[in-house]
Amino acid sequence: MALWTVHGDGRTTDGDAIAPEERLSWPLTVGFGAQHLAAMAGATILVPATTGLPVSTTLLFSGFGTLLFLLITRNRVPSYLGASFAFIAPLEAARSEGVAAQLGGVVAAGLLVIILGVAVKALGVRLLESVMPPVVTGAVVILIGLNLSHRATDSFSEQPLPAVVTMGIILLCGVLGRRLFFRFSVLLGVVVGWVLGFVLGVVETDAVGRAAWVGLPDFHAPELRPSVTLLVLPVVIVLVAESVGHVKAIGGLTGRNLDGSVGDSIIANGLSTTFAGFGGGTGTTTYSENIGVMGVTKVYSTAAYAVTGVIAMLLAFSPKATAALATIPAGVVGGATLVLLGLISLVGVRIWMDNRVDLTNPGNALVGGAALVAGVGDLTLKLGDLELGGLVWGSLLVVILHPIMRWLRAARPAQP
Repeated sequence: MALWTVHGDGRTTDGDAIAPEERLSWPLTVGFGAQHLAAMAGATILVPATTGLPVSTTLLFSGFGTLLFLLITRNRVPSYLGASFAFIAPLEAARSEGVAAQLGGVVAAGLLVIILGVAVKALGVRLLESVMPPVVTGAVVILIGLNLSHRATDSFSEQPLPAVVTMGIILLCGVLGRRLFFRFSVLLGVVVGWVLGFVLGVVETDAVGRAAWVGLPDFHAPELRPSVTLLVLPVVIVLVAESVGHVKAIGGLTGRNLDGSVGDSIIANGLSTTFAGFGGGTGTTTYSENIGVMGVTKVYSTAAYAVTGVIAMLLAFSPKATAALATIPAGVVGGATLVLLGLISLVGVRIWMDNRVDLTNPGNALVGGAALVAGVGDLTLKLGDLELGGLVWGSLLVVILHPIMRWLRAARPAQP
């Protein structure tokens, strides 16, 4: 039996949505895969470059992790697993301990995510619904989109002209474009912005010229150290919240109930992170940028993600290709992510609307509002050696405080 059925004649590029189990012709599907590659490349390269871990190895295991994710979720949940920004702070703090110790923390986080995923899968959807009702999952999805918004605006401000051009093309093609211009709006915006970067002289190509065409990724073995493990473990909260939010967001976009795939999604993310840690890469997570691409193009085909995963793995064996991807101008990344992160945030709002979440209820409004401000403002606090950012605090506030406030409100004495 084929993994994907062909949508229509395989060449139809009208406004119809392409379902996860469908695909268009392979040439078009490869193009969609390249579009997802363009959306994820900047962040997946930035995280290891910032933390001192090898870029090529992270790229390899992000591609492998994506294929593993599609296999475990049985092609029901389209997703790309890229390097998680949540690992930046703890891995930076552990940098003096060495690469092996950093990777040990990644492995520990991945194993704990697997355990939590197995628990969710074993206890069923009812546990998820009781712990994370629509008001909570909607808030988490909004947090995922907006917590990284400052990175988009910072990159946009750094190089305004390429950013404006990239964003403008994505918007024009996405709103006014038809057929291929509509489907490939994100890729077109990135390519034109990238070319403009060359014209303006903001693209540095020296590293590309020095890099070899073919080379092995830089593999490292992990070493478990309790001090580093404690630094990295809070990331687990973010990874689980992002996995749940991703499944809810895809369900909202496709109009399907995917709650039964939440456990599989968490397990797959944990396995991907664990393998990355054993090989030398940073931990992975489902990417909101790629959800944004689906929101723009209405192409939910997991075949496109499979292509992206294969391309990422192949590029990992070419230092020149990896260096070339790193030349995408900051303004181009900022212009694209400004649109894509905004889209995923609005998916969270749509979850609230579709489930008729009552925002006049003080428990929903006060807790949800506090969580959003903590996440969007990137509230960062230190607990000893631990530094926890806004996505952690925002997720904790809404996941933990909402059921407590709901219980207290229900238990209060009735007014005479």
